[in-house]
Amino acid sequence: MQAWRDGTPLALGPVRRQAVLAALVLRPGVLVSQEQLLDAVWGENPPKTGRSVLPSYVYALRKALGHPVPIHSGQGGYRFVADGVRLDVAELAEWTDGAQRARAASDPGAALELFSKAFDLFRGEPLTGLPGPFAEVERQRLSERLRTIRLERLECLVLLGRFTDALDEITVLASSRPYDESLAALRVRALYGGGRQAEALAVFEDTRRFLRDELGVGPGTELRRVHEAVLHRDDVRLLGRAVTPPPQPRPRPRPPSRRTVNELPGDAGQLVGREAELAQLVAPSAAGAVSVVTVDGTAGVGKTALVVRAARELSDRYPDGCLFVDLRAHSTRRRQSPEQALQRLLRSLGAAGGELPGDLEELTAVWRATTSPLRLLLVLDDALDADQIRPLLPAGAGSRVLVAGRRRLAGLDAERRVTLEPLTSGGAVSLLTHIIGEERAGREPEAAHRLAGLCDGLPLALRIAGSRLQNRRSWTVEYLVGRMASDEHRLGELSVGDRSVETAFRLSYDQLAPELRRGFRALGLAPTVEFDVLTAATMLDRPLHDTEQILESLVDTSLVQQPRPGRYRLHDLVRVHARRLAEARPADAAAARTAALRLYLDAARTTSDWTPAGFPTGPRPTEAPFPHWQDAETWLDAAGGELADVVGHAVAIGEADYACWIAEALCDYFIRQGRYHESQTALELALAHVDEATDRRMAAALRNCLGYTCVDQRRYEQARTSVTEALDLSRRRTDPFEEARALAGLGSLDLTAGDVDRAIAHATAAVTLSRRLGNDWVTSMALVILGLAHQYEGRNEEALACFAFAETYAETTDRPRTRGRALTCAADAHLRLGRYGEAKSRFRQAIDLGQQVGDIFLCVRSLTRLGTAELGEGNPGTAVALHHQALVQHRLLNPLTHPGHDWLEMDIRSRLGRTYLATGRVREAREQFQAVIDVHEARVQRAAQAAR
Repeated sequence: MQAWRDGTPLALGPVRRQAVLAALVLRPGVLVSQEQLLDAVWGENPPKTGRSVLPSYVYALRKALGHPVPIHSGQGGYRFVADGVRLDVAELAEWTDGAQRARAASDPGAALELFSKAFDLFRGEPLTGLPGPFAEVERQRLSERLRTIRLERLECLVLLGRFTDALDEITVLASSRPYDESLAALRVRALYGGGRQAEALAVFEDTRRFLRDELGVGPGTELRRVHEAVLHRDDVRLLGRAVTPPPQPRPRPRPPSRRTVNELPGDAGQLVGREAELAQLVAPSAAGAVSVVTVDGTAGVGKTALVVRAARELSDRYPDGCLFVDLRAHSTRRRQSPEQALQRLLRSLGAAGGELPGDLEELTAVWRATTSPLRLLLVLDDALDADQIRPLLPAGAGSRVLVAGRRRLAGLDAERRVTLEPLTSGGAVSLLTHIIGEERAGREPEAAHRLAGLCDGLPLALRIAGSRLQNRRSWTVEYLVGRMASDEHRLGELSVGDRSVETAFRLSYDQLAPELRRGFRALGLAPTVEFDVLTAATMLDRPLHDTEQILESLVDTSLVQQPRPGRYRLHDLVRVHARRLAEARPADAAAARTAALRLYLDAARTTSDWTPAGFPTGPRPTEAPFPHWQDAETWLDAAGGELADVVGHAVAIGEADYACWIAEALCDYFIRQGRYHESQTALELALAHVDEATDRRMAAALRNCLGYTCVDQRRYEQARTSVTEALDLSRRRTDPFEEARALAGLGSLDLTAGDVDRAIAHATAAVTLSRRLGNDWVTSMALVILGLAHQYEGRNEEALACFAFAETYAETTDRPRTRGRALTCAADAHLRLGRYGEAKSRFRQAIDLGQQVGDIFLCVRSLTRLGTAELGEGNPGTAVALHHQALVQHRLLNPLTHPGHDWLEMDIRSRLGRTYLATGRVREAREQFQAVIDVHEARVQRAAQAAR
């Protein structure tokens, strides 16, 4: 296992650490759980320290690999992100795939070069010395891959007639692998090719005898066929003459009246940003067959322009003609049937000497007979399905067919398939600049970029927008951007003459079956850009399996994209069109929108520390599709950074109640993940429209949530303002639920400010009120605050009683964050009282709880305090190890987003320093105390810079 950065070897550490890296690298992009890693590296003998050993390994690997760090943490595991990282296994796959394509294309020379590159990647046994079941399985897999590559490379030497080179290597291998029939077959072929037929037959006999005597079996099919080919001197079978393209026959004499036909349309406009796709279309095809290449993509993406450009570049290779047929699958004109297309094609070739048959079967027979001696290039544009294409395929060997259509023609056998996506930002700006001129685009570069973005990189939209600017010299680019700024007007502006983006989309929509139309309309109402099957199924009120089929069918029609498995999206302009279609049916649109918002609300409330039943207003809990709160959290994780947009979407469509409910419910989820900015954004979006909500609790509830978010960010002044407003509102509106939350929040802020008496008063009032309401979550939180206040005054027994009650209430919610807070506070109290056994027990429970749910902060805080308890019991060695383990895991916290990052590091190093001091290790203690000062000074310096 080796790694380099900029050519410099990196030290990856001991072999078991390398085995952890291998288990991640060989599954790039996959979240590997800690249990899977332990099984992969340690097998049936996991380390005594269990999963706690892995963070130290990962930390060391991250440090060795440098920045940007390719190992990311996930829910209970790690993921290797290969972006910007060259992996030899990726190169191996790339070169072997390329070699196999070259060999299939009758190019053994190119295949040999690529197989040799793949072969040279191996340096002895793969993963030498790495322990664990995973490494052993991969070692065997890669070794078998090496054997296959070596054999395929040797076969290329045989096909190229380099028999001596092949025999030299085969002889070395055969001495150690007398049982390998594939190797024996290659040796027979190489000997025969070198004119040594007798030796070739002797090798077969020796192998047959060995297999019989040692294994009790006879030769397999491959070896027997090679033997028979030698006996019959079958050069084609043995030496692969058939894979070498035969020289093309001279063009047959044509009658004087025959002329070469070229019906390709004019190549109008510049082709921008399509170099890779064009290369695929003009690449050499397999000899002796009819090559079919398909191009699919959404309306207006430039399919016709691409295939016409490709056909013009290919035209010189097809001496018998270049034909073009517009099948009009998505046209205002009548669709062209296969019968009509065949009659037109036959007339183009001059084969219609009289009346052509009207029957499709007879026409197809005439077409195939006519084209069998010809090498034609046929372009079929705007195709609907495979049934429309098959009768039109020419019969002449070496002919090529380019098919363009909006649908993916899975039922058509194709040599290559190209899916055309909208242009990148740079390509879109380049096309727009070409249309309106460099001078005009250069005057308004930012507006040109925004206009390209509003056109979503769609060439048709860019050409229409450019045409409008060409025809209106007084318009600035910024002016057109302003006209297109709202979704309501964007499609209307993208229309000029008989060209219209919306018309192009509408023609695709009109071709859909009724169920697909309904699905497409609903997707335009999705609250996020990307969505999954569950979201779509909820909006359509359909089973997951049926919905997935609808989505996949829409992907095949190029109306829906699939950026990665299980996730879908619509192009921006397509989404605008789908939404406009949906809004034409208000009742259906309202039901779909409400269903989507309700799904996000159910997920957010399921993950909340309150539990779904703990919310006093809003929709009551339903049979949501999340059996456990962690399932809902995983589903929310997949939405990435779009969750705050769901609140904005609810606001935009006038659903103020849902905007408020979702913002409130997401608060715990965001805070738990350290995503405070998103929490604040969602809450402020909802607060701006809280007066439009019918749920009057929301005005106080959102302020309470904003206060809690600010407390976690250590923004205490803003937190107090929000919570005080919430308290005043809740009392004016007689809302005891929010009053209890506000009282608990004020108690927490009082305690932070050192005002213990006010903290006790507020927390006591919160406990009294929440108990009367039966609100276990607020009761538990308020009891923790009350306990901390007693502890601050030295009343440890009263504090322990509060923490015990808090833990009891927390257990009823089955939420780890609530229970973990009560556990660690009780453990701290026992630690201060010198009750180390009780403290250790609770800290270990908290660590287990944190590991189960991936709460790094809880784990780290509990680990370092467990170390202090071990020191109290006279175990300094164990204490030092625990503090170091806490430091290792602490590095997994993001210093930019976690406000407690620096404080926690200073706490760990202070405890570690005191542990060193207790054992007489003064130098090490001094280093830790100095590190505490350094962290503090760096924090003060950052705060001063931020203030400037």
